[in-house]
Amino acid sequence: MNQPFKLTKPQEPWIGHRGRLGVIIPSTNVGVEYDCQRFIPEGVTWHFGRFWVEQPDLSSDNMFLAFIDAIRKTIPDAIRDIMTCEPSYIMMGMSAETFWGGLEGNAEFEQRLREQVGPELGLTSGAAALKAALDKFNVKSVAALTPYQSVGDVQVHRFLEESGYKVTKVYGLKCETATSIAHTPRSEVIDAILNQLDGDNVDAIVQAGTNLSTVDIFPTLERQLGKPLIPINVATIWHAFRAHGINDKFFGKGRLFEEF
Repeated sequence: MNQPFKLTKPQEPWIGHRGRLGVIIPSTNVGVEYDCQRFIPEGVTWHFGRFWVEQPDLSSDNMFLAFIDAIRKTIPDAIRDIMTCEPSYIMMGMSAETFWGGLEGNAEFEQRLREQVGPELGLTSGAAALKAALDKFNVKSVAALTPYQSVGDVQVHRFLEESGYKVTKVYGLKCETATSIAHTPRSEVIDAILNQLDGDNVDAIVQAGTNLSTVDIFPTLERQLGKPLIPINVATIWHAFRAHGINDKFFGKGRLFEEF
C-alpha cells in the first residue's frame, strides 16, 4: 500500500487557488474531460489522471465482470500519480465500480481510496454524488439509463433502491466496449429517455456511465419532461464543487447547478 502523499500549502494564491481538482478516469474515457471543461469557475483547475484499461471489451456479462476486475488493479496507480500534482480535492470520474455492492460496496470503495490519499483530501465518487443530487430534489421514484450490460444494470438498480428510491426501470444500452460508449448517437439516448424510461410514475431520470456524455442534451429534455434529469458527470462535478466550497451556479446546464 502506498503511503498517503504529504500535501504542501502555497504561501500565496497560485494556479487553482480556489480548487485544484484531481480527477481519476479510465484510459478509454473522453466523456469526463469533455463535461468538466464546461464547468470551469475562475480560480478552479482540473487535473486528470488515467488508469489503464487493459480489457475494454464490454460485450457480455462475463466480459463486463472481467473489465471491473481489471480496473480494480490499476486504479491505485492513477491515484498515486495524481497526488504528485498536489490536488486539493479528488473526484472519481468513473462509474460502474462505484455502484458495485450497493451502499456498502460504495462505502468500501471510498474507504480504499481514502487509505491511499489520506485524511486531508475530500473525495467524490459517482454513485454517492448521484444519490446526493437525487436527495436534493426530494423525489421518490427514479429510472436510470446506463451503457452497461445487464450485470452492471443490476448494480445500479441495487444502489438506487438501497438509497431509498423506487426504481421503475434501469435501461442498459449494452455498449460493446468501454471506448464505444462515447460514440453512442444522441438520438439513441433521446429515444431511450422518451420511449424506454419516462412515464407518469417516474419522478426523475439519472444516467450512469461516465463516458456517455449527456450534458448537452439533458437540460433540454428536463424542460420538455418537467422533471430532473441528472447525468453522473454533472452530479460528480456538482458534488465535488459544493463539498470543496465552490458554490458557483451555471445556467443552461441543468437544474442541479441552477438550483443547488
